Amino acid sequence: MSIGNSPEDDRPSTADDGPSIGRVLQQARIAAGLTVDEVSSATRVRIPIVHAIEQDDFSRCGGDVYARGHIRTFAQAVGLDPNPLVDQYDADHGGRPAPTPAAPLFEAERIRPEARRPNWTAAMVAAIVVVVGFVGFTMFSGGNDKKSHTSVAEGPAQQKPPSRSASPSPAKPAQPQPTPTPSDSAIAAVPADKVTVKVTATNDKSWISAKDHSGKMLFDGLLQKGEAQTFQDGQQVDLVLGNAGAVELYVNGKKIDSKFEDGQVERLSYTKGDPQVG
Repeated sequence: MSIGNSPEDDRPSTADDGPSIGRVLQQARIAAGLTVDEVSSATRVRIPIVHAIEQDDFSRCGGDVYARGHIRTFAQAVGLDPNPLVDQYDADHGGRPAPTPAAPLFEAERIRPEARRPNWTAAMVAAIVVVVGFVGFTMFSGGNDKKSHTSVAEGPAQQKPPSRSASPSPAKPAQPQPTPTPSDSAIAAVPADKVTVKVTATNDKSWISAKDHSGKMLFDGLLQKGEAQTFQDGQQVDLVLGNAGAVELYVNGKKIDSKFEDGQVERLSYTKGDPQVG
């Protein structure tokens, strides 16, 4: 009885190097009693790529980062420790590049929102002050009919001269001034009635897919290192991170302290309120 849908290959292996990555994964899959289709369903790696990995052809993975991720998920699906295989891949392909210090990226990310958010807040406060001032001026300095109605409603106030009743009015426009200013993180000002997810590629590039609660695609593409995307929906945002270890997440104004690794593929869902990893 065939327990796999790909034939055993005749790839040679040297005594010094030991079995190749593809050979080890294929033998572990067969020993686990799994077919290529079952491995593909468990890892979400397409069937042609699973076949290619078993043939030690990593050109279809889309780069070293994704190749490491596919090897890791494949190994976990067939019950192997993925770390030796990932190390072997790095040794065969020139090693893993040294990580770039993250401090400049965080500084750049801090500068970008501060250049926009405070300007909007200042404009909003100024607009509120102007509107409230105009309303106060209209109420206390309007036509004679409005003055007479106000005097009748207030009773004893009609004994005061109009010039004195209008004098306290400038104190009322000062009420909007305590409008809260943005916190240290610009994304903390997200609306409470929506779910807001911000994804930043900090350590390396990563493929990102984002959908709203109805399944509508919000973004599907490659996020280069240093770039960021913000997604918002009234109910739910679904994410797929192709290189989860390279990204930083803010959800509803709160940073997600994840333990994702480089090359790891993650599928996440977030709703309103305190973020929970899906």
